[in-house]
Amino acid sequence: MKRNIVIATVAAAALIAGGTATALAVTGEDDQDAQRQTDTRTTDTRTTDHAVRAATAEVTAPEAIATALKHTAGTVVSAELDDEDAGEPTVWEVEILSSAGTWHHLDLDPGNGKILDTRTENADEDDTAEARAALKNTPGTAAEAAEATAAKGTVTSVDLDDKGWETETRSPGEPARDWQVNPTTGKITPGTDDD
Repeated sequence: MKRNIVIATVAAAALIAGGTATALAVTGEDDQDAQRQTDTRTTDTRTTDHAVRAATAEVTAPEAIATALKHTAGTVVSAELDDEDAGEPTVWEVEILSSAGTWHHLDLDPGNGKILDTRTENADEDDTAEARAALKNTPGTAAEAAEATAAKGTVTSVDLDDKGWETETRSPGEPARDWQVNPTTGKITPGTDDD
């Protein structure tokens, strides 16, 4: 009889311990799932915040490009509404390639278009040659590409690549969208994210 009571007690203890361990393991998995969901929501919030900042920029991509070109002669190869540096203010970053092969980087205030900073650098000859070849084969300008895709959302980026002009647009509550502007026809098609 004592033997049956001992066996029953051990079995009950094993079930209780096993149930507790299972409950803790399941709870740990739920906590990890909750953390993953929280991380996803944080990422989505940042996407929305970027879209909101883009929508509240007073200066458009074509205006930022025009202001940069009034300050520095050359050809714009990219313009980006940059707010990806934590703690840094949002700025329009415009890159201009001069006829002498010098790269000029200008930061503009997206609220009023004022030039905040300028930098120059002599880029690698291969980079300059690639940019010149792409420009030679790409009719139109960065400003024209931005104007062409403005109906798709707020243009936050215009960049020259080997296929022509690539733009990015944002709309509140939507993820960023990439667009390719056909260098021959000017037709706008969804771009691919090759980053």
